[in-house]
This record gives sequence, C-alpha cells and structure tokens, in this order.
Amino acid sequence: MVIDAHAHLAWRAPGSNWEERDRALIDAADRLGIDRLACSNLCPRRPSVPEDFRQANEWAGESMREYPDRILAYCYVNPGWIREAAEEVRRRIGEGFIGVKLYNEYPCSEPVVFPLVELCIELGVPILHHAGHSHYYVAAQPRMSGGTQIAELANRYPEATIICGHLGGGGDWEWQIKALRSAPTAYADTSGSVVDEGMIEMAVRVMGAERLLFACDMSMTAGVGKVRGAQITEEQRAMILGGNFEGILAQRRAQRGGSR
Repeated sequence: MVIDAHAHLAWRAPGSNWEERDRALIDAADRLGIDRLACSNLCPRRPSVPEDFRQANEWAGESMREYPDRILAYCYVNPGWIREAAEEVRRRIGEGFIGVKLYNEYPCSEPVVFPLVELCIELGVPILHHAGHSHYYVAAQPRMSGGTQIAELANRYPEATIICGHLGGGGDWEWQIKALRSAPTAYADTSGSVVDEGMIEMAVRVMGAERLLFACDMSMTAGVGKVRGAQITEEQRAMILGGNFEGILAQRRAQRGGSR
C-alpha cells in the first residue's frame, strides 16, 4: 500500500473545473502507483472563517464518498475559532475523516492551538501542520510554523500524532530535519517540489525512517521520484511509502474498537 499523506482537492468555485482537477489527481495517482491520497480542501481566503472551512470540509467529504477506495480526508479548520473548530473536527471525524489539517493562521506552539491538539489526542487522529523555514521573511505567511515550533508542540504533547508538512516545500530542509530531531514522537512528510540530492537520506539518518511519511503535496512525479530514487534500504522505503501511515490509521481503528 502506497499512501500519499499530503494532497489537496480543488476548491469548488462556481464555474471552476474542480471535477477535472480532482479526476486528474486520481489519474496521476494511478500512473504513479499511489493507492490512496490523504487530502484536505483549503480555503482560498485566509485566515479562514467557520463558514468557509465548513464548506471546504463538506466538499472534501463529497470527494471522499465519490472515491471511497482512494481518498482519505483531513478536516481543515482555523484553531482561532476554538468552539467552532472543535465542533467541526468532532463532526467530520465522526463522518470518517482521518485527521486534522492546520495551515498558517497560527504558529502551532501558540496556546490557541492546544485545545485542538487535546481533542485530536482524545479522538486518536493525526494533525498535519503546514510548515517551513524560509531564508527570508514570507510576507504572505507571517505566522508560519517551523520545525522548532513543531518540535515544541510534539514535546508538549508526546501522545499526539503531529506531522510536519513538506520537508521539501521550500526553505531550509536541513534545518527542519535537525529541529525535528529533538521531538522523537513527531513525523515529517517528504512532500514539496524540492528534490535536492540527499534530503531523504539525511532525514532517514537523523530522524529515522519510522518517522517519515511519503507525500507529494501535488508535486506528483517529483514526490514519487525522490523516495523511489533515494539511497535507502527497501525496508526503509516500504515504511516511508505507506507502512508508517498505515500504522497511524491503525491507532484510530484500535481506539474505536477499544471504546465499544
């Protein structure tokens, strides 16, 4: 089983070609040997408000139901809307969503995020958090989290499943890997358009293959190629390509079975 842990669905604006774009995602997965895609639907206007992230998740749910054997859905929320976000997460996880997606509305180490993390621990689901460490000030993302913030959150809540998004998403991936070294319970996904030589090998060496999740974040051929071509063992490659994420999904199934 090959699972892309970080993918996105098209925003269904009136008159858009969202059906064609979502079908193209499935077609690309077919061509590249990707069995399932863990997807979120992000709001084009951020910071998002409840009516927008509810709509985004409604559309993600429709796509999940349309492609039940291919699409897994994350529930995207803005943690600043504490009550509304918690209500939305509970509802969507109850509908079969597999985790929570947080973007750049707040650095993940700010206390406003903590109630959502505690809720995800209760529900037994992962949080995929947008992250990066740029060499320059990113005016469009002044509250972006980096590896340090991800590590801080993971060490505050070691029982949580925190995923640092797109090591190869731009910026200093070596810094990100080194920052995450200090948080042994945190995962990182391999996605992003950056395909620098040695990135996957360094992540395996510093973090361990058991903490890496294959992902593309829509850079499909690059995402597959850098893991398939990495100088690592086949056992490590199998863990990254799907074994580790299957383990994360199994935690939720085990929790639900134990609560009956």
